[in-house]
Amino acid sequence: MKCSPGPVSVALVALLVAVIAAAPPAPAEAPAGQVTWAIGVSLPPAWFDPAEATGLLIPFAVYYALHDALVKPMPGNAMAPSLAESWSASPDGLTYEFVLRQGIRFHNGDPLTADDVKFSFERYRGVSAKVLKERVRQVQVVDPHRIRFLLKQPWPDFLIFYATPATGAAWIVPRQYVEKVGDDGFKKAPMGAGPYRFVSFTPGVELVLDAYEQYWRKSPSVKRLVLKAVPDELTRLAMLKRGEADVVYGFRGTAAEDVRRTPGLTLKPVQFYGEQWLLFTDQWDPKSLWADRRVRLAVNHAIDRQAINQSLTLGFSRMTGSIIPRDFEFAWPAPPYPYDPRKAKRLLTEAGYPQGFEGEFWTDTGFADQTEAIASYLAAVGIRMKIRSLERAAYFTQLREKKLRPLVYVASATYGNAATRIDAFVAAGGLYTYGSYTDIEGLIQEQAAELDRKRRESTLQRIQQLMHERAMFAPIWDIVSLHGYGPRVAEPALGLVGRYLWSGPYEDVRLRDR
Repeated sequence: MKCSPGPVSVALVALLVAVIAAAPPAPAEAPAGQVTWAIGVSLPPAWFDPAEATGLLIPFAVYYALHDALVKPMPGNAMAPSLAESWSASPDGLTYEFVLRQGIRFHNGDPLTADDVKFSFERYRGVSAKVLKERVRQVQVVDPHRIRFLLKQPWPDFLIFYATPATGAAWIVPRQYVEKVGDDGFKKAPMGAGPYRFVSFTPGVELVLDAYEQYWRKSPSVKRLVLKAVPDELTRLAMLKRGEADVVYGFRGTAAEDVRRTPGLTLKPVQFYGEQWLLFTDQWDPKSLWADRRVRLAVNHAIDRQAINQSLTLGFSRMTGSIIPRDFEFAWPAPPYPYDPRKAKRLLTEAGYPQGFEGEFWTDTGFADQTEAIASYLAAVGIRMKIRSLERAAYFTQLREKKLRPLVYVASATYGNAATRIDAFVAAGGLYTYGSYTDIEGLIQEQAAELDRKRRESTLQRIQQLMHERAMFAPIWDIVSLHGYGPRVAEPALGLVGRYLWSGPYEDVRLRDR
């Protein structure tokens, strides 16, 4: 027998539901504890300012903490609405309009408005400033929460350049504060709208940040973040084992294996857009031996990439035949060159170098392990290259100035698509382009204004096929980064953002048993 509730009980239930609904939500747990990162590079003050984005992914380890962008990669979404809650493009591809999220404030309490967005774009002087300023005709403030970008001509890659870590141009700084303290003052005490606010900075030592509890997405779980610069890998390993660092970036070989075998420590392979390759800078000089395709093919067949992978990254990296990540839009799956030292020697003999030759091999000091391994494989077939190492800043400066010749180890972890990677490394006038081929350049110009996606994809894939056929590069691998974290960390936020190298988003980092 079923009993139906009477009118009194129904009214009581309704009253209880109303009371529960009206009750204020339980306050979020206050941020607590500290997480310390040990990273293998210095933290220059320039990395505190997104206006000076270098095209490298490293500064985003700071941007994701201090600042926020209109749109940025987040877990499950390569272009996630952030400071902009939505955006739209006109049918003719000439206008992009962003609607800003309301109620957002910078760390000093100033409201974030469309005026800050316009100011940040006009102030941007980073790696892609030239291409962005050349193609954007005007930035209009429609109202305090709407901003409009007017292009000079349709540009299919506008959002790729603006709304991903390809440039850093969409990361917003507070206009009033920057104008008050100036560029140098901003680097000394950066102000943003991110999940963490600036506390202190000791050059060459550490950056200290505290949680910004009013962050729009959610209040961070951890109260304090400390980023320590620790160039030596064995020192970073010792810090992780002693609990002096909770998350450590960048282990290789035996150090990575040590982390994997140590109880309480966790080794975390992180896949990112980590293509690395050899650049033949003199292939366009008819007087250079590198102009001979057979020499470039010999280099490709001389290298045992899988052995290097197993030795340095414990087999986690992926082999590739291209400088363009296979996960990029419009990527063509170029087949990797097989390891064949006999063929390499035969190609050198056919090219007129049966005894091999000598030369210089330029690299960033951070790539020392793989560069030395590659040089050994080249020497085994007669290509004797003397390694020339430069610190990162000098290396990239000289690479951009086209001073490194004839062989250079190159890496890129920037976001984008096949077109943006080609624009930087293959197109005439590209940031890192030493020369170009007329037919390839024609195809590059053809696809740049093509609005039909299928036709554009076909053209871009043809370009990549020609790059491979001509052995323009010697692709090495799509490298994985091996990070480690200790037992205090419940969530290091490694790998949460797809194909992102560092911890992020920081507000998702959690400690155990707070």
